Parts: sequence; C-alpha cells; structure tokens
Amino acid sequence: MRMALSRGARVAVLAGIALFGPSSSSSQTFDQTIEVDAKAPSHPFPHFWEKMFGSGRAILSLRESYRHDLRETKRITNFEYVRFHAIFHDEVGTYDEDASGKPAYNFSYVDQIYDGLLENKVRPFIELSFMPKKLTSDPNALHPFWYKQNVAPPKDWTKWDQLIEAFTRHLVQRYGETEVANWYFEVWNEPNLDFWSGNPKEPTYYELYDHTARAIKHVSSRLRVGGPSTAQAAWADRFLEHCKEKNVPVDFVSSHVYGNDKAEDVFGTHENISRNEMVCRAVNKVHQQIAASPYPHMPLIWTEYNADYSNQPQVTDSAYMGPFLANTIRECDGLTEMMSYWTFSDVFEEQGVVKTPFYGGFGILAERSIPKPAFNDFALLHHLGDTRLDVSSDSALVTRRKDGSLVIAVWNLFLPEQAGSPKTVTLHFKGLPSARSARITIVDKERGSPLPAYDKLGRLNRQRLRKSKSCERPPRSRRLNSNPSRTAP
Repeated sequence: MRMALSRGARVAVLAGIALFGPSSSSSQTFDQTIEVDAKAPSHPFPHFWEKMFGSGRAILSLRESYRHDLRETKRITNFEYVRFHAIFHDEVGTYDEDASGKPAYNFSYVDQIYDGLLENKVRPFIELSFMPKKLTSDPNALHPFWYKQNVAPPKDWTKWDQLIEAFTRHLVQRYGETEVANWYFEVWNEPNLDFWSGNPKEPTYYELYDHTARAIKHVSSRLRVGGPSTAQAAWADRFLEHCKEKNVPVDFVSSHVYGNDKAEDVFGTHENISRNEMVCRAVNKVHQQIAASPYPHMPLIWTEYNADYSNQPQVTDSAYMGPFLANTIRECDGLTEMMSYWTFSDVFEEQGVVKTPFYGGFGILAERSIPKPAFNDFALLHHLGDTRLDVSSDSALVTRRKDGSLVIAVWNLFLPEQAGSPKTVTLHFKGLPSARSARITIVDKERGSPLPAYDKLGRLNRQRLRKSKSCERPPRSRRLNSNPSRTAP
C-alpha cells in the first residue's frame, strides 16, 4: 500500500488506512517504507491519552455551551474524567463565615457542577483550589487571570481542614463512598508558579498538602489524593521523599508540561528541545524519578499538557496538532496512566471572555462548538486498537483491535514554523490474510479543518466591505457634531 503524506500528515488505519496532515509549500518529496508485521511482538496499549481532559474553571461547567462540548468530546473519545480549577472560588459559593468567624458551607453549586458531569457519564478529577476570600491569609494575593482567584495559604489551618473534610464528607454522603472512591483529589494547581503565594513555595505547599491529604483520608481511607500538580515537571522526587518522611498519604503523582516550556525550567539545562519532544521527555523525567523513589510503583497522572501555553493559532488551532498528538502518544506509551489534554473546549475565560474563534485557545472545540483539527484527530485516534505492535518507525503506530483488524497511524511531523516537505509512505504488510480491505480518512489543512472556510468567509466579508464603501456617495459637506455625547462623523 502506498500513499503521499503532506507536511504534518498523519495516517490512521481502520481495517485499512486514514490519512491526515497540513499541506507543504516544499516541492521536494521524501520516500519512506514501513514494514508492518501482523505477528510482530506486541504489548497492551490502553488509551491513556483520552481518559481525561482539562477544561475551564468549575463554574463554567454550569453553562449549556460547556456541557454541549463535553458531550461532543465524550462522543468521540468516551473519556472518563474532567479536571478544572477553582471549585473553592467564591463564585461557586462554597465557603463563608458569619460575623463571629464561624464557617458556613453551601454546596448547592458544587452539587450542580458534579451532577452535570455524572449525568454525562464523566467523573470529576477534583483539583482542590483556590482559597476562599473569607479564609485567605492575604486578600491581595490575586492571580492575574480574568477571574482573579486568590492563591494565598489559609489564615487558619484548622478552618482549612474543616472545609476539606466537610466538602469531602458531603460528596461521600451525596454520591456514595464507592462512587467517590473512583474519583481523584489533587491538591492545588502549579504551586511552583504564581498560582501559590506561600513563601517559601515548596515547604508551604507541603504544609497545604499534608493538611489536605489527612483531612480527606479522615473521611475515608478509600479516597485517592495526590500532588504536587506542578508546572514544568517539578518537585516530584522531593514531594515523594517528603510524604515518606512525614508519613503523609499519597496515591498518585501529578505534574504538567507544555511543548514550549524551556529546558532551563524543566531540566535545568540549556538544551534546545523541540516542542515535538518536550512533553514526553518531561513525562519520562518524572517517571524515572518515581521509579527511583520510596514509592517506585506510584501511579503518574499527567494532569495538563498541550503543544503550547501561549495561545498561538498556528499551533493549537492548526492541523499541526494531529502529528503532535500521534507522536506524543507514541513516545509517552508506558510512562503514565493518564494524560489530560488541556482543554476540551474554548468555553474558557482565563484571559477574559472569548472574543473570536481561532485565537489559539487550548480547546479541541472552538467558540460556538466549531471542531478544530485536534477534535478530528482525537476522533480518529480513538479508533486505535488496544494492542500495540512493534514497528521500526518513529512516525507510525501499528495497533490491533479486539476484532483482529489493524489500525495504523502514520504521520509527517514538522514544527509549525517550518516549511516541511511532503513524503510518500509505502506500507509493506506481512502476516495478513490475502484479502484485506482498507479505508483512508484524511485530516489536514484542507480536510477536517474549519480554518479554510473561516478564512474564506473573512476574505469575502472584507471584499464586500470594500465594495460597499466604494459605492458610497461622498457627502456634500462634513460638519463636526456639536453634541459631545456622540462621535463626529
């Protein structure tokens, strides 16, 4: 079987082959031959990349637009968990104090938030953040995000313990201990960055973790709690050493990285690491740290990743995401139990209310639920089998489904800023029955992407605007409007 792959192209095979990737401006074409042996050595291939997604903060989950996008993502991936920030933000109304300082709890919105997830057969991966205003030690410790969450430690550790215990106990009473034991409780978000104002950061975070983990386990030893939920793959080794030394409960390790994070921040080196390689190199770093720790079999859950954290449309809105995702799956296989793509929807307000589709948002669905190339990429990757076969290629995944059919992903990966070159791939099959059907599906810049139509509409609108302006008759005279409440023509 022979096919041409454009720049950034990727192929997925379902009893055959599906192809996707952006086009190339280069006329030079490369040839590649991949030997596919249906009897090659194999290993289990759980779909770790589609078990969890991140999303905008907690309160957004009450919107129908959010729930629509959640259902669409569930439809194409059957994902199991969703993670979001700010379940303790004041807009959720969970915590208050009366005039004497006595705590009062209100779980009305919490119930609506989690009910909405469960009704759609998605469980919460609970990030315990941020600090309620009545409980903060510093009312001015506001993060620059649009919703201005408070990132300070609590003013009273006893009240924090009581909040965590009351919150956890309420969940167990409402949903049942057996159900909540299937959830995860993650302590805070990226405490090594400006999401935590404790000083010094690491020791004060450990104090937060210790109080939180013990309060959760006081409700039920069956509930899962972990951290340190750091950016840039930080602290995992020291976090586990701390838990061992202080005998603090821990059930999983979590961390984050983005493709454009710097080697200085992630590895303490001056390497020039491509965004194509950064994510899985960081995951492997933490994986190895866990293996060398007092808890060598501790589960690793990667609770945030993407190719870019800085809203670059040419990255996260583009067909580049297909090859990036496929290569990330190939490289991270066996290193982590779950990877949470940040995010499933552009119903998202960290920088404010979304003004336009395709602004480089993290979601796989743009504003108004428009599927980006990444949405179609996840839909195709979902069809990969649950057994992975060995193949001598760094741009292919060969998998087998339970019905015996092969599903193969092949891609042509280049960085968004590179011109790239198309390549022709020849697949040589071995060990297959003589009669085999194949199906090809393509996601690239022209197919499976809404951007060409969106750009065309923008050009047409600009042309119409220019045409209408050229047809306007110039006024006979222009006079400044003396009314200060109106603008001069």
